Amino acid sequence: MMGQEHIRNIALLPGAEIVGVYDPVAELAEYAAKMCGGAKVAASLAELLEMPELDALVVVSPNHIHVPQFREIASRRALPMLMEKPLYTDPDDAGFIASMATDYPAPVWVAMEYRYMPPVAALIEEADAATGGIKMLSIREHRFPFLPKIGEWNRFNAQTGGTLVEKCCHFFDLMRLILGSDPVRVMASAGQAVNHKSETIRGRTPDIWDHGYVLLDFANGARAMLELCMFAEGSRYQEEISAVGPDGKIECFVPGPGRFWSAELGPAPTPRLIVSPRSPKGPIERAIPVDPDLLEAGDHNGSTFYQHQRFNAVVRGEGAVEVTLHDGAMAVAIGLAAQRSAETGQAVPIG
Repeated sequence: MMGQEHIRNIALLPGAEIVGVYDPVAELAEYAAKMCGGAKVAASLAELLEMPELDALVVVSPNHIHVPQFREIASRRALPMLMEKPLYTDPDDAGFIASMATDYPAPVWVAMEYRYMPPVAALIEEADAATGGIKMLSIREHRFPFLPKIGEWNRFNAQTGGTLVEKCCHFFDLMRLILGSDPVRVMASAGQAVNHKSETIRGRTPDIWDHGYVLLDFANGARAMLELCMFAEGSRYQEEISAVGPDGKIECFVPGPGRFWSAELGPAPTPRLIVSPRSPKGPIERAIPVDPDLLEAGDHNGSTFYQHQRFNAVVRGEGAVEVTLHDGAMAVAIGLAAQRSAETGQAVPIG
């Protein structure tokens, strides 16, 4: 699914062409190649890396495959790379990622699409002015359950890193970006209440969590909270972000994928931004529409296109990486700490 979203968005970029694809599922590789207008299909990652016309790679594999593929790429042909989140799932791989942050000779951009959703980007840009300096930040995602994936890899903590890594690394990345600080401790309560409990996959019942709360203290004194529910697809908005400071509050409201919105309900919701100053009182609300062509190209409110636009500039030597290996690693480290806190019932220090 995400591979196809990347393909559709790269196709919207002038001067960008997908020349090769690799997928271990042959029919998916052939389908992807047709989407690209006739890209070559490689029989392995090694064969893909041998294609001389490659300028960059986009890695869109299951979570637990990212590090093994990163190792192979680094050993064979270190090209500029856009690597899907989460960067890793096993705590033992943190050292490898840290070494690549200094030793990998080409740019690596970690795919944190949520930064580039237009309503979220507007909140990020205006937050300091609206709040006078954020003291409290909350992110709420009420959404649909995990979608079916090849081999149902996303039904198990061991292959995903756990929900607070797989799903929520996006939000921990946003918290660090919005607050301009790193967390020092995390406290979480989470579990599996509704989803996938009646499923049996190769003799096992899925153990992936479907809801939770996470509280974080940041080094700069700010506090943040995440609320996740993955059995709330009836919601009008999928993500709601609120930042509050001494001067006021700013909020953004982001709808979920348009393909999941029922036509019987009328037009899909438009993203919104609300600024609520303390004085003079009176919320100021405005719509943040997203280009319909970008909405058609993916499920992330146009953010995948804007991300590729910037990554394309990096590959051409015309821009800098905005989501670094350190950023990606921090998002995973916070998620792993939150998983551990929920499992033990204890606050977990970070850093």
